[in-house]
Amino acid sequence: MRFSRCHGSHLRLLSHLTSRRTMSQFASVLIPGRGEIKVPTGLFINNEFVRSVDSQEVIDAINPFTEEKICSVVAASAKDIDVAVAAARTAFKTTWGKNVTGFERSRLMNRLADLIEQNAQELAELESLNNGKPVKIARDFDIGDSVQVGWADKIAGESLEVDNKTKFAFTRHEPVGVCGKVAPALAVGCTIVMKPSELTPLTALKLSELAKEAGFPPGVLNTVPSLGSVGGAALAAHPDVDKVAFTGSTVTGRKIMEAAAKSNLKKVSLELGGKSPHLVFESCDMDQAANWAALGICYNSGQDCTAGSRVYVQDSIHDKFVELLVSKVKELVFGDGLDEKSSGGPVVNQTQYDKIWNYIESGKQEGAKAVLGGNKRPGKGFFVDPTIFTDIRPHMKIVKEEIFGPVLSVGRFKTEEEAIQLANDTTYGLGAGLHSNDANQCMRVASALEAGTINQYNLLSNNVPFGGKKQSVRRELGSYALQEFKAVHWNFGEKLAWPL
Repeated sequence: MRFSRCHGSHLRLLSHLTSRRTMSQFASVLIPGRGEIKVPTGLFINNEFVRSVDSQEVIDAINPFTEEKICSVVAASAKDIDVAVAAARTAFKTTWGKNVTGFERSRLMNRLADLIEQNAQELAELESLNNGKPVKIARDFDIGDSVQVGWADKIAGESLEVDNKTKFAFTRHEPVGVCGKVAPALAVGCTIVMKPSELTPLTALKLSELAKEAGFPPGVLNTVPSLGSVGGAALAAHPDVDKVAFTGSTVTGRKIMEAAAKSNLKKVSLELGGKSPHLVFESCDMDQAANWAALGICYNSGQDCTAGSRVYVQDSIHDKFVELLVSKVKELVFGDGLDEKSSGGPVVNQTQYDKIWNYIESGKQEGAKAVLGGNKRPGKGFFVDPTIFTDIRPHMKIVKEEIFGPVLSVGRFKTEEEAIQLANDTTYGLGAGLHSNDANQCMRVASALEAGTINQYNLLSNNVPFGGKKQSVRRELGSYALQEFKAVHWNFGEKLAWPL
């Protein structure tokens, strides 16, 4: 495709503004028992941490365990987004894009991966401090996965036979341009303007510092913390941005698509949540099914787009399975994310805490039975202990709507056909799971489930594509990341150890 032009006025604007805004923008963050971490707090534009062009606004990063402020970071304005996009466009035209080989991109990506690995403990502690996720999960799963992804020097096209006597054709993959998604875009030669969540900006800024250390040219990666209504809206509507990738609510996703259509018809990838089901059949390995169901809802305290928040169990084993599942969840420790013994932590902020409790109360009022949890924990911290509801009905809010917290709805089914109907009764289609030792049933049900990723809750494989259907249309991981797909994980030998 053709890329939007880099205006000379953008170059002058970038030079003028960054020269007068460059300054030291760091804060010292105390990690209890570990000492201090120096954290960037400015906007990262053109390989420098800088102030805003025209705003004094800041974003407070809050520790959800103590409910106290960690530090404040600069909040980008719409004009800052213009500067960042100009920097990215310049880099794309001069020092990145088609101007570097896949081998050079691969070298820099591997260097960044090495730095992430070297700083894994610090990054994990910072992530835990900012969003409550247990440090061992952030370090061993999230960061561990990040350093393994590498496709920069493996991008290939296809040769096509048109007329074997006179004509031959081939395809090649080329970078899109200025994007809003990091690792995959960098790998293929795109430049980045990244707007992290205003709730958790700290690790994104620290990652930007490591990218500079790795040797990425100025302007290739730019990080602009801001409110979604400011920075996110500006990126979605910007005529010089070629692609936006977004993870979040359906309401915001629709606004992004609308803005993208009205500006320059930019490409848009959306991951708009989920209400992912597990189907537990009577032939299953019940212990393993319970392990996966517990992981599906407890991972990151249920704050995951693929959270398995609905479990449907065949009538013949329902009561026994619920008893086992409750015992599995009770083994987990929800506490300080910085404690290596914690399997879960607090939810990210007061707003999310209140939202989850509203859903729990709704479940009770509509007649669901809380067989675990459902009561508030005294003291500080935005803790929501895992809550499991039974006696659910399809119309209930806890069954229909994404909660984004550790709240699980468990229902019953009699037949395979009924199970499939219950699982597919949702506007979301990111993930789904099924547990059966009947091979034929596994293939039938996997084919019938309307979801993009089957039987792989939260613990992804980097060489296997990940993405959804219906209202989740983003594609990640593997060589199929640019194609429509359904990825089925058949766990015929893998066993999930418990507790995590």
